[in-house]
Amino acid sequence: MNIVQANTISSTIRKLLSFATSDKKVQQEYGKYILLSNRTLYNFEVEGEIVGCIGIEQLSLSKCEIKHIAVLADQRGKGIGSKMINFIASKYPSIVAETDYEAVDFYRRYGFFITSLGEKYPGVDAFYVNTINSKRTRNACLIMKSMQVLFYDFGLKTFSSRMFNA
Repeated sequence: MNIVQANTISSTIRKLLSFATSDKKVQQEYGKYILLSNRTLYNFEVEGEIVGCIGIEQLSLSKCEIKHIAVLADQRGKGIGSKMINFIASKYPSIVAETDYEAVDFYRRYGFFITSLGEKYPGVDAFYVNTINSKRTRNACLIMKSMQVLFYDFGLKTFSSRMFNA
């Protein structure tokens, strides 16, 4: 993973950012990564070619928000997104993001807790995802059934549950 610092946006980074934001906002978002000290854009390379990127906004020393994450279409399903998430998780114990329905399962696989924000934009449901990346909760999954919440810790291979009263 390398920090993207070039003043001019490369065509591959432009394409990747356009997967995560509108074409009209790509240059504006890229500018934030270059100008703002709390924003960082990383690229992921395979055999010297950029195939993915992840951009974050540092909210505190221990918390960041994923602003953009994207992988070229022909490179998806090869674990690149996972490697980028793991890289960020190694730096920040707490990670949050806002995403759409298509990415919810991606985040869920990494133990993120999912909260629906409803229809944030016309015809687009939005979701807030967050995790606390400690040894005990890094790989925790949340499974909801009615008002019973079941937690599974993959590291400890244990279940725990709690009942919530409405």
